[in-house]
Amino acid sequence: MLHQARTIAFYTLLEALRNRLMWLVALVALIGIALTGFLQEIAITESRQIQVALLAAFLRFSAVFLLATFVVTSMVREFNDKGLELLLALPLPRAGYLLGKLAGFAALALVPALLFGLLIGFLSPPAQAALWTLSLICELWIIAAFSLLCVLTFNQIMAALSAVMAFYLLARSVSALQLIGQGPLSEDTLSQQVINFVINTIATLLPHLDGFTRTDWLVYHSGNWTALFPLLTQTSVYLALLAGAAMFDLYRKNL
Repeated sequence: MLHQARTIAFYTLLEALRNRLMWLVALVALIGIALTGFLQEIAITESRQIQVALLAAFLRFSAVFLLATFVVTSMVREFNDKGLELLLALPLPRAGYLLGKLAGFAALALVPALLFGLLIGFLSPPAQAALWTLSLICELWIIAAFSLLCVLTFNQIMAALSAVMAFYLLARSVSALQLIGQGPLSEDTLSQQVINFVINTIATLLPHLDGFTRTDWLVYHSGNWTALFPLLTQTSVYLALLAGAAMFDLYRKNL
């Protein structure tokens, strides 16, 4: 099964490299370079900090959006072309197919992460840029796994991509929602307690992506390598959970 999974991962990565996705990644990198030059001209003070902060936010969201879009569209196209039925008609376990796809998408995530990390490295200390890049890789792996789960569940591009973006934005902002919920209680304390309970439950279930790929590492040089271990732990846990959920969904399908 491992050999078959490696083969699927290889051809998944090859499909991406032959696709226009690489051109889009290069285009985003060029836009990022142009953005930094523009900000350098208009910023009056702290131009370097402004450049780094906006460029990091732009590259981070672009990498997430491009990877999620490719995963969803690639899988939906494979469904529509009956490629999945053809593969599973062969002596190939569904787990091998799923793990191969996930490994291919994980390898693909390295391309934008490393390229964008290289761009960030021109404006930040190498250690901070390396920490930011490794954290971005972890973040992209979670997004790739969740995108695969969504496309197996919904089988439609818009529904799956909307679910991925909602998951990403909620995981990015859940800590802020918790802080808002911890504010002074209003007169209707019961309803606020219910809201806080719901928010805390969501925060328990979701990865805290606001702790990943933090811009303040690049701006204030506050990152240290000990911050990477909780991120690796979260990545391992959520990859296992999402892969297990996707495998359950794939095995229950009648193809």
